[in-house]
Amino acid sequence: MTDPAGSPDDVTAARALTADGDRTAAAHRLLRSGQAEASLQSLTVLATRLLGVRSAEISLLTDERVIVAAVDAEPGPAGTRTALEGSLCARVAAAGERLVVHDAAHDARVAGAAGLAAGQVGAYLGVPLISDDRRVVGAMCAYDPQVRAWSERDVRTLEHLAAAAVAQLEVTALRAVFAAADQGELLTAAAQAAGIGTFQWDLRTGALRWDAALLEVFGYDEESFGGTIQAFDARVHADDLAPVTAALNAAIAACGVYEAEFRVQRPDGTVRWLVARGQALPGPHGTAQEVIGVTTDVTALRQGEQRVRQVLEDMTVAYYHLDEAWRFTYVNAEAERVLDSTRDRLIGGVVWELFPAAVGSTIEESYRAVVRTGEPVVFDAYYPAPLDAWYEVRAVPERGGVAAYFTDITDRQRALAVAERARARSALLADVATNLAEVLDPTQALEAVLPHLVPQLGDFAIVSLLEEGHGPWRHRLRDVAALHADPRLQPVLEGYLRARLPALTETSPVARALTGGRPVRLTGSPAHVGIVDAGPARELLDRLAPHASLALPLRGRGRTRGLLTLYRGAGRGPFTDGELITMREVVAQVGLALDNAHLHATRRHLAEELQRSLLTALPEPDHLHLVARYAPAATGAQIGGDWYDAFVVRDGSTCLVIGDVVGHDLRAAVTMAQVRNVLRGGAHAVVQPPAHILSSLDWAMHDLAVGSFSTAILAKIEQTPEQAEAGLRMLRWSNAGHLPPVLLHPDGRAELLERPADLLLGIRAHTRRHDHTHELPPESTVLLYTDGLVERRGEPLRRGLERLRQHVETLADLPLEDLCDRLVQDLAAHTEDDVALLAVRAHREDRPRPASAGPRRTPREAAQQEGP
Repeated sequence: MTDPAGSPDDVTAARALTADGDRTAAAHRLLRSGQAEASLQSLTVLATRLLGVRSAEISLLTDERVIVAAVDAEPGPAGTRTALEGSLCARVAAAGERLVVHDAAHDARVAGAAGLAAGQVGAYLGVPLISDDRRVVGAMCAYDPQVRAWSERDVRTLEHLAAAAVAQLEVTALRAVFAAADQGELLTAAAQAAGIGTFQWDLRTGALRWDAALLEVFGYDEESFGGTIQAFDARVHADDLAPVTAALNAAIAACGVYEAEFRVQRPDGTVRWLVARGQALPGPHGTAQEVIGVTTDVTALRQGEQRVRQVLEDMTVAYYHLDEAWRFTYVNAEAERVLDSTRDRLIGGVVWELFPAAVGSTIEESYRAVVRTGEPVVFDAYYPAPLDAWYEVRAVPERGGVAAYFTDITDRQRALAVAERARARSALLADVATNLAEVLDPTQALEAVLPHLVPQLGDFAIVSLLEEGHGPWRHRLRDVAALHADPRLQPVLEGYLRARLPALTETSPVARALTGGRPVRLTGSPAHVGIVDAGPARELLDRLAPHASLALPLRGRGRTRGLLTLYRGAGRGPFTDGELITMREVVAQVGLALDNAHLHATRRHLAEELQRSLLTALPEPDHLHLVARYAPAATGAQIGGDWYDAFVVRDGSTCLVIGDVVGHDLRAAVTMAQVRNVLRGGAHAVVQPPAHILSSLDWAMHDLAVGSFSTAILAKIEQTPEQAEAGLRMLRWSNAGHLPPVLLHPDGRAELLERPADLLLGIRAHTRRHDHTHELPPESTVLLYTDGLVERRGEPLRRGLERLRQHVETLADLPLEDLCDRLVQDLAAHTEDDVALLAVRAHREDRPRPASAGPRRTPREAAQQEGP
């Protein structure tokens, strides 16, 4: 957390720290040994666990800030060096007291510190590191991106950990001094270092000589110290005197090494912990004549260890330590509870022997990785019975082994499992609903749901439709689809599908589900549950080897529309209550989709019949061949407003009409019928050009309050005597906002007869309309059509028109009936709108009417063919 700019407080703190030469020297002394001390890392890990924060660090402050241990620290890991300016640790050290920041973004004391703008520090807690010579050498801090309220207990915890860190740094520094110095330098250094003393005991005279440092540790001075072993014994704690004496006697007897750790009871009542190491030196006769050595005051270390031990015992996180031989060396109270074992049983035992299920698991793999790499790891792991629990584990390298901090997260894992099952069920239902939303064919609806059930809920499944009626279910049930999770068994399942219906027993899950109207669950082999009679179906089912089955009727609006049967092998166990609830919701959606499909099919059939009843049979004037096609939209059951008409008027001309009323409902159909009838009557009553007739229709729609609009083309095929002599005809038309006609020339070239279009019918009572003409040579064809043939969602209309023109050219050689069929088939198979198509082909008049045009049919004959 550095800020190159630095606030005035940062600069002042940095100057104060660097100006104190003795303080800087003390920090340098600890830094030289402390950077390589791995146990400091354990203290930062412990800080994050105890305080519940993301980051913690220990920093020593010389003329710069040096991070010696850290967890997720900003700006970097251990070894990172930064300037003092902008560092909150520098502020803590300069003040020599704790810094408690609950909300960094709104605390003026820390304004300007790095990490605030980026959101890395929301709350900060720091305490100073104080060396044995009472100098502030650095700081230990904990921080988190989230705002939080620090408690007094949090502050005390961090202060205890900071004291333990300083103690470890001091001991490590002393060890470094001992390792680097020769005997003479060692004595000099020991005399100068706090808590280090030397001794010499002359066994011949009994004289015991201590240096000033050792005298101070024991609470003596030159006058009060008698210089005898009795003076030593008088200060040693009564509980430690016997083992210390035994160690001295053993070293003297063997002229060997003397080692002891003991307590000293000083006159002022304080107790010091000392570690003594010496050597019994032989004289000329080979017997020991003196003992020399050094002592180290480890009181601070012992107190630090005791504080850490107390913290470990008080914390709610389980903790244990494994040495390099994987033996437990320490287990706290929470670990005893979580592991359901006592420390007397655990300490000294090998973890892999006490917990054999951990061998080969994530636990062993992670612990060995910590030892191998020296890097901490965090993982979740499950331990089976007798613990039968999930743990969140943080393993770190410590004292040559592994320290593990772990928490029982079984309840959390179970809650996550429940949430995951709920999420999976919701996702399944959403996927099924999405797939069924646009499916209106019953078979397609059943096929669409199978991939969502297999293999997620079963190994294979069969779906069936139940036809309407009152006969036995066996006569009305029809298997329509099946799916197996194993592609190799799909052919076997399909064979069973063909054979099973006749072989189903009256006690099978299928029969019971259909007759009872509720799900049926069974577990056991096919032979035991009596699914099918003996024979080919039984043999195929044996090969499929189901162990559990679930038959669910598919009901929609009170009617059973089908059946879904789900099967599992023995490896997956029976269907659970939770899965049954999920399947009930699935089949409810499927049943409703089947019922909707049934209603759609019924309504679509009625709509098509009604629509067709409103369309007129065509006349066939001599040498003119008329063909019409009507195709309802591929989706939807509503009645459309597309229409066509053709009739012969008094002057002998043939009228062709195509139109599309705005809307797709019964109102559009009724309007279409009104407009068609008024137009037909007007065209018969008034022998006028198409534009005049359509203008009259505008007035009629206004006066009759039709209340809707329509596009339309009214065309007449006319012929004057001169044109008849030349074998020609004239197409005259008026366009009320409709798509342009297509003219197919005798040479196979198709042309869009694009002329300016007038307003839609019904917009204004008086609309000036225009006629357009085009000469028709023999064997030419005119096509009138509605927009369902050309329009596509998201596509420009021009592209659809050009597609139609080009396709007409490819079909130019076909008879007119076939040409119309192909246009509807190729261009309207998946349209979202109705399609009406009216075509007329003008055959040559100097020869008989072609057989392909069918017989000549007068308007009266066409009306009679239409029927009542």
